[in-house]
Amino acid sequence: MLSVTLTTEPWDLKAPFRITGHEFKSVQLLHATINGSSAVGHGEAAGIFYMGETAESMLAQAESVRKAVEEGAGREQLLDLLPPGGARNAIDCALWDYETKAAGKTIWELTEIYPGPTRTVLTVGIDSPEEMAQKARGLEVRTIKVKLDGEHAIERISAVRTARPEAEIVVDVNGGWSFEQLVELAPEMKKLGVAMIEQPLPRGEDAALEGYDPPLTLCADESCLNLSEFEQAARRYQMINIKLDKTGGLTEALELAILAESRGIDLMVGNMIGTSLAMAPAYVIAQLCHYVDLDGALFMDGDREHPMYLAGGFLSAPSTALWG
Repeated sequence: MLSVTLTTEPWDLKAPFRITGHEFKSVQLLHATINGSSAVGHGEAAGIFYMGETAESMLAQAESVRKAVEEGAGREQLLDLLPPGGARNAIDCALWDYETKAAGKTIWELTEIYPGPTRTVLTVGIDSPEEMAQKARGLEVRTIKVKLDGEHAIERISAVRTARPEAEIVVDVNGGWSFEQLVELAPEMKKLGVAMIEQPLPRGEDAALEGYDPPLTLCADESCLNLSEFEQAARRYQMINIKLDKTGGLTEALELAILAESRGIDLMVGNMIGTSLAMAPAYVIAQLCHYVDLDGALFMDGDREHPMYLAGGFLSAPSTALWG
């Protein structure tokens, strides 16, 4: 028998972080621990706030399958026991961690995906053009991700471009534009050297993209939560952002990555903010991706023991003492 412990944890951010329609000052995380006679595994999830997930709702979902997991339900069974989302993510990643340690193997040996040098983007939240430029100037990375909403898009990107003329820039709108704004702004973004636009239109309001020939890559985030939404997203976007909170863990994330690769859809890996424990399993997916956005722990006012770290724009692989 395994023993499963589920807790919710409040974590503060170093400073407020603003995106379209939401400001983060703190996060409530679900932490799952799986204890066995020979090993202990850990997993963490922040959940999908725009789908109504909270720490309390994730905890209730996770508690509903505690007995099944304690009696031996594994990752494949978990796919049927819980829908994609934060609760399944925390337990799935804890099971992966438990399996690696019980087998005396690393996550790389279990998945047969091996880590290489991994650059992450760093993110500039929505602020005045001047503040965004100042933040971008201080980021020692090659690729900068800039959050935008429906206001002052050109001014903000122009300011960041002036501050970092050599940087690769991608933008994330979090569904903050209309289709008309996209048609107007995308060519201007290309002129400013923007390489990709992530989630320009709101989730559920992007059907017009099926007949649109964009001047630069469009990436689905909110519009592709998991495997069930891939086919629709593939008709509208050239890239998808995989997040483990959306797929409900690393198990489905790997399936989604393999499917996208087989269909010629580029990949990005992202996060919903969290500690290094949330970034660690996503680092596996990062090995398959064109863009890596795993800077979530850098926003946190604190971290787990044995944290991942950033050096010269490269994100360290997780130590086995942390996860995997």
